[in-house]
Amino acid sequence: MKNIVFALSFCLATTIVVGQNIVYDTIQYAEEHHQKRTALFRSEPIVKGKIIFLGNSITEFGDWQKLLNDSTVINRGIAGDNTFGVLARLDDIINREPNKLFIKIGINDISQNIPVEIIVKNISTIIKSVKIKSPMTKIYIHSVLPTNDNVKNEYPDAYNKNGIVSLVNRQLKKQAKKYNIIYIDINKIFRDKYGKLDIKYADSDGLHLNDFAYKTWIELLKSNKYL
Repeated sequence: MKNIVFALSFCLATTIVVGQNIVYDTIQYAEEHHQKRTALFRSEPIVKGKIIFLGNSITEFGDWQKLLNDSTVINRGIAGDNTFGVLARLDDIINREPNKLFIKIGINDISQNIPVEIIVKNISTIIKSVKIKSPMTKIYIHSVLPTNDNVKNEYPDAYNKNGIVSLVNRQLKKQAKKYNIIYIDINKIFRDKYGKLDIKYADSDGLHLNDFAYKTWIELLKSNKYL
């Protein structure tokens, strides 16, 4: 299931070129899976004041309710999603006015060669929208994780871009300070000495996470009293 839905994320962006500038018109994310997930989200009753995890496949594949022993935790991860996809479905998050919102997004944008400044601008827009429309929500932004092409070369568009991942993360840290939200550096925890996703945390594809990684992630959140 992971391989099928995530592979859909590597579609081309539709762009309009104006002079020397590239204007992104529409960005293709995993459209069919995205539609199924958002339809499911719309069918669920709106319950406010809960914990929401928002992101792509790495979020979707986390069993947050089991990990936290809390059946009210809401998983808003969509495999193959990028920052444009999150913006398109942000009302679902805002309408629920979560107590805490944990955002983890960006690797699919990077794999699609979306420029760093656009990725950061989109995440900034997400943060500002939530702060304005759901001001009581405590926002946490995670760093983008590295990948490891030494495990299994399944997603070539995502590998060997850990330098760009670092550029995005430096900007996300600045955004967190600017908007007075919490930046959670899981990249630092999950990378090896070469800057790649440590194989002890990696699923077989070197991009997704294994069960041990999710448990480590939760321990990090709890030890810092984010949960």
